[in-house]
Amino acid sequence: MTRLTGLDASFLAFEKDGAHMHVGSVLVFEGPAPHYDAFAERIDRGLHMVPRYRQKLAFPPLGVARPLWVDDPHFNVRYHVRHTALPAPASDAELRALAGRVFAQQLDRDKPLWEIWLVDTMGDGRFALICKTHHALVDGISGVDILGVLFDLSREADEPEPGPPWSPRPTPSRAELLADGLVERAIAPLKFARGLVAAPERAGVGAGRAVAGLAAMAAAGVAGAPPSPLNVRIGPHRRFAWVEAELATFKGVKNALGGTINDVVLTVVAGALRAHLIRRGRDPEGVELKAMVPISIRADAERGALGNRVAAMYAPLPVGVSGAIDRYRYVHGAMAHLKESGQAVGAQAITRLADVAAPTVLDQAARLQSRQRFFNLTVTNVPGPQLPLFMMGRKLEAFYPKVPLVLNTALGIAIMSYDGRLFFGLLGDYDAMDDLDQLATDLDRAIGELAQCAGVDAPRRRTPVRT
Repeated sequence: MTRLTGLDASFLAFEKDGAHMHVGSVLVFEGPAPHYDAFAERIDRGLHMVPRYRQKLAFPPLGVARPLWVDDPHFNVRYHVRHTALPAPASDAELRALAGRVFAQQLDRDKPLWEIWLVDTMGDGRFALICKTHHALVDGISGVDILGVLFDLSREADEPEPGPPWSPRPTPSRAELLADGLVERAIAPLKFARGLVAAPERAGVGAGRAVAGLAAMAAAGVAGAPPSPLNVRIGPHRRFAWVEAELATFKGVKNALGGTINDVVLTVVAGALRAHLIRRGRDPEGVELKAMVPISIRADAERGALGNRVAAMYAPLPVGVSGAIDRYRYVHGAMAHLKESGQAVGAQAITRLADVAAPTVLDQAARLQSRQRFFNLTVTNVPGPQLPLFMMGRKLEAFYPKVPLVLNTALGIAIMSYDGRLFFGLLGDYDAMDDLDQLATDLDRAIGELAQCAGVDAPRRRTPVRT
């Protein structure tokens, strides 16, 4: 048995009402689609590399401790690998609508927390996968490693060798769960104290720097985020949209202006949201929205491990700045200041606090978050492989990521780099973001505007827009 970390358990606590805490993606491949039986068998053959995908949650009685991962004695890969088809020839718009419906469905907590949908009959002979994995199981960085179950580096790669026969370990009884939880509750403070003392050394900073980081995180939280149309009570239903661009364009802008790819990403998001506010009749002048930006605190030695090793920083989005270059300079300066403030160090310490918090405390924190506005939206940027990937001999053409929505936050934007391109996945509440496709167009225009102002050619996308 493996106990969820405090951060992993917090994702369960945040899953209330319309907030579904699974990450996901839409993957588009060249055709033809594989037969469902062969596809399910391919995934089943690789599950020995990610044994948690055969495990489900076990909750200790009375909430004495965080849940555990235990083997699912009734595991059946065909429950998790699903098959559907769109009317041929299906358009990208129909695939986006289907993805929105799939992402709107909460994962069953009585089963391992993942699904993969095989979608037939895309246009041009293509097919797609819609993937869902609960945030408690995997974060974005380690999730890239898990795709090794599916992907090959060449079209002619051999089928993976099957693992040893799998037999589930006995499910613990309620008495065993209670006893184990009471022991964990007793020793958790000591484990936390040891970890807190060692954390600054592992991060390469002194204790004073860690304290300063905590202060910076506290100040960011107290300041809150401004009111916006993005912060409303959300429902369970979702819309999904996407944009793609050449990675060379983003590299050209950051080289021309100085800074990072992430600075460019945040700047074009700010430009798109400025257009979004204006279209909705809101005056953006003087407004600075706040994005929650997850950052990886996963050590290299932990790559490929399941579970979350992420913290968060709060990044400004200067929608009140009209010029693209001025917006970039604002973002670049603000992000440099955030790094100097030590927010990342403070965020890492905060995630350790969750490891000793009782489940009831995590529930209270979730309720507090639902009443407060700490940020306006989530923006997460995950680096991916810069070479083509294949699955059962079919080339992966596009990789559109999805980040979950938390309560009172109607928009999340995830970015994934792959094979020389950046793929933006936009998830919106169905009712609050009925203009999500227009926001995607705003984002596409913001990319072109910033590139033009920076004197960078923005080459046409290799994959044409399909409606």
